[in-house]
Amino acid sequence: MARRALPVIVGFGGISAAGRSSGFQSYMSMVRSELSAADRDKNLQAMATLMGMSTPDEGAIDAGTMIRGITREYFDPASVSWNAPVRIDAQAGASSFWIHAKRLPNPLPAQWQVVAEVDDKVQIALVGEQSLLVPATREFPVKTAGMLPDGFDPSSLYASRSHPKGLQMSLFAASDALAYSGLDWPTLQRLVGADQVSVYVGSAMGQLDYDGGGGLLSARARGARVTSKHCPLSLAEMPADFINAYVLGHMGRTGATLGACASFLYNLRTGIEDIQSGRAQIAFVGGADAPVVPEVMDGYAAMGALATADAMAAIDGIAVDQLDLRSICRPFGDNCGFTIGESAQVIMLMSDELALRSGAQIFGAAPLVEVCADGFKKSISGPGAGNYLTVAKMLASAKGLLGDESVRYRGLVQAHGTSTPQNRVTEGMILSRVAKAFGVQRWPVAAIKTYLGHSLGAASADQLVATLGVWQHGVIPGIKHTKTVADDVETAGLEFVLKHKSIDSSALDFAVLNSKGFGGNNASALVLSPEYANKFMRAQVTKDAWLDYQARREQVQAKAQAYDDAMSQVLQPTRYLFDNDVVGDARVHVSDSAVAIDGFGTFPLTPSLNDYICE
Repeated sequence: MARRALPVIVGFGGISAAGRSSGFQSYMSMVRSELSAADRDKNLQAMATLMGMSTPDEGAIDAGTMIRGITREYFDPASVSWNAPVRIDAQAGASSFWIHAKRLPNPLPAQWQVVAEVDDKVQIALVGEQSLLVPATREFPVKTAGMLPDGFDPSSLYASRSHPKGLQMSLFAASDALAYSGLDWPTLQRLVGADQVSVYVGSAMGQLDYDGGGGLLSARARGARVTSKHCPLSLAEMPADFINAYVLGHMGRTGATLGACASFLYNLRTGIEDIQSGRAQIAFVGGADAPVVPEVMDGYAAMGALATADAMAAIDGIAVDQLDLRSICRPFGDNCGFTIGESAQVIMLMSDELALRSGAQIFGAAPLVEVCADGFKKSISGPGAGNYLTVAKMLASAKGLLGDESVRYRGLVQAHGTSTPQNRVTEGMILSRVAKAFGVQRWPVAAIKTYLGHSLGAASADQLVATLGVWQHGVIPGIKHTKTVADDVETAGLEFVLKHKSIDSSALDFAVLNSKGFGGNNASALVLSPEYANKFMRAQVTKDAWLDYQARREQVQAKAQAYDDAMSQVLQPTRYLFDNDVVGDARVHVSDSAVAIDGFGTFPLTPSLNDYICE
């Protein structure tokens, strides 16, 4: 039986509240205090360039990144626009106003009467009761979010043409990941068939700002027009569509698998399965959500899910104006709700065989994602039993692959860690009980939402990028704003990493990424160290072939480093190939045995339903 391919991570890129992902810059921003002086300076320069600063200013960089008070570039929490419903009881002719004739509704509302016309204006009298929506403002109770770094605008790096922000971020993430892989895309396309590439990237909630679904659904209420772009650009799988059409130009599998806040791991699972089955040699997987929009946050606030300054100040026993808004997200501590964030991340996976042929860098391996529902539920948003299954399956697989000692002493868990009271209790119990079952004594638990907030469908991609950073720099990011673990959190078998922890990264064999979503969408992923991935790949080839791979890898790494250096000085344009080499009908040649497409090759039509043939 043919050996299953190992999906290895050969590139990653994106943007979050901590900065760009390539070059480990967003990770480095989280643990900057623990880095060497040279790495600190490098990170500060990269962040300054990203934020449009002429010279690095660490104070300004810190103030303009991570979770912080919502800025007016998004909206003013003290004065959020809305339409106040009012009813007017007008006596005939007692209430009137003038309106431009072109603005007159047609047909005229029943309570309106035209009483005068002068030039192009009309006087209207209100008769009887009239319901109106009056533009007004109100204070929004949620004051914080994990927003992209101040000064960074993804739309400025390509011809964005009124794209929703989630799409702008998706294109940046895909371009960033491809460039940081150090691999030449046309060369890769010659190594694999155009249908041997998969792209699974989506948004948990779709594109909901005013250039997408938000504009589509609110245009009438705002007295605006729906544009031709609002509907198509609002779709949840549109990040994948844009990456296919304007970054890669492949002809393989595509789409987005949605699982609420676990959506990235759903996409990762599909990409892994494509590579392991041989359906694809390369898979781009990711997530992108830009939910720092009043209407979206209204929904979560109405559920009582978002942390408010008033509630957190009450927990701390201080006045609201004394609260540090940056400290409001406290996974596994005394908390009151999650903080919404925005992020787009794309991970480039490749079969180990193609990685050897192409000289790809190896940042880790991702062999397994498990998804389990909760069974019958009382509340669709309440947690359930499915997450026990996904976490336990990860440790069982790690034990079978790496051995009992690795599971006991050489692992890490990136917790979902939302900072809600319900999550801290349920996830803490799940992790503790699974750790006990496998004899784990001090399983390190990280929770990076304390820096980034909850980026919905991209959240577990944020976890993966941070985990790759741990292997590169040897520091587990502390759960910074959680000073002590809450009394109702199970701690047996767990080590909640509240402060940055330096480790020997070569002694970290694996990590488990854990994610939970509304509806019982539980997912956990097993990620293996780059050391393990390299050891596995080395065992597949001869000594000379391995030396040849290492030589090609050095060239690839040099290209990746050159890209990171260039981005740290001047932001590079996002790869966006609009109207580029569009395949028309004349280039397609069809027979009953193959489809040939000029410029892309010939695709045999191999029967795929032989198992159903009746003898």
